[in-house]
Amino acid sequence: MEHAAAAEAVKARRLHGWVLDYGAVILRTCFLYLADRALAEDAAQDTFLKAWEKMDQFDEGRGTSEKAWLMRIAINTCHDYHRSRWFRHVDMKKALEDLPPRYLMAQDPEQEDLILDIMALPRKHKEVVLLYYYQEMTLEEIATALGIRPSTVHYRLKKARALLKQQLTGGAHEG
Repeated sequence: MEHAAAAEAVKARRLHGWVLDYGAVILRTCFLYLADRALAEDAAQDTFLKAWEKMDQFDEGRGTSEKAWLMRIAINTCHDYHRSRWFRHVDMKKALEDLPPRYLMAQDPEQEDLILDIMALPRKHKEVVLLYYYQEMTLEEIATALGIRPSTVHYRLKKARALLKQQLTGGAHEG
């Protein structure tokens, strides 16, 4: 019995450390993905609940960082939320206005427009942009978090940049 209690205490300390170290970035990622403050808070909590449940499966020896592992859980959680019928009715512009300034990286309207453009990207492109630019993860960490190859991450980033450039220039094509 004492061994089980000690193991649970170690597990609880580890989770507490993850919440302190990664709670804000996971919440921010969930918000940028879901565009709803309450949903983002729920998704962040669900992320840590799932991390608690799967903690024994996390293996640092395989070269996976804690951040990449937690981001994978967060993104999958956001996917689940995104699939719900209710989510399809979220107004992203209104959601940005409701978010407390400390969670919004942009402080000017031009940056808010960029965030809205990022949020409007197809899911696979939005994910890599959020993880690369807003979470400052490496291509390898993103690949681990998304369960894809680093070359795929690189391609998706390139495509996302092209889509954003097209959106920002009003759909003008280079020629």
